[in-house]
Amino acid sequence: MTTTTGFDKDVITGALTAQWESLDALLTSLAEATWDEPSRLPGWSVRDIVAHVIGTEASLLGEQAPEPGVDVTGLSHVRNEIAAFNERWVLSMRDWSPQPVLDRFRDVVARRRAALEAMTQEDFDAPSWTPVGQRTYGRFMRIRLFDTWLHEQDVRDVAGLPGHEAGPCVEQTFDEFVESLGFVIGKRAGAPDGSSVTLEFTGALRRTVHVAVDGRASVVPELPGPATATLRLGSGLFARLAGGRVAAEEGLPDVEIDGDTALGERIVRRLAFTI
Repeated sequence: MTTTTGFDKDVITGALTAQWESLDALLTSLAEATWDEPSRLPGWSVRDIVAHVIGTEASLLGEQAPEPGVDVTGLSHVRNEIAAFNERWVLSMRDWSPQPVLDRFRDVVARRRAALEAMTQEDFDAPSWTPVGQRTYGRFMRIRLFDTWLHEQDVRDVAGLPGHEAGPCVEQTFDEFVESLGFVIGKRAGAPDGSSVTLEFTGALRRTVHVAVDGRASVVPELPGPATATLRLGSGLFARLAGGRVAAEEGLPDVEIDGDTALGERIVRRLAFTI
């Protein structure tokens, strides 16, 4: 099927469905006590992560977040309006036992899957608000895939159950990561004009990404010569660094840098970009 945006409705919907199923299987396997364990996300337990996923999908079904009775903007880990929106959903389920949360997750994603399947490619190509600005609904849904996969990894890290680090969901999640690398390397890390960077992901997902700075930093298919700096790191570590789950100083020893070491280390230190 040819699309105008590059976000194929059937592909994205299928990946989201597979991602929800993967998260469901993981949550089903958890011991009850694990739901109360703190995650790497400030202020959030495993239960809170699941409540956040539920809340976002419920909102896309037109549901309103319950008012928590407290000013969520006063919480130390709530730094913007999106975080405040998330926190209202989190607080609404904080006192629930695991099974009702899991039941709510299953109900919401079943209704979301039906809603997505009823949409057309034209709906996916239509302009839409997204967390990264005005894009298309298809891009928004890939961001939902990205967000849910990353949160699955959050839960896996708490539970000590690694998995789902390769496959179609992960490939599309990394497409979303790559979308932001020009901004991260050019703006956040300040790679100078005329420089270039290669990232080589190893591990379960293998991919090589090139970024060239020519007025602005952009992802390019290839470089005309050796990169100014080349970073080699596991795809899982990259996801956790970019997602702000692992601090740069903690991750740096596991990143191999060739060429301009100072630039490479600066990129690692500026890699976190998620909201």
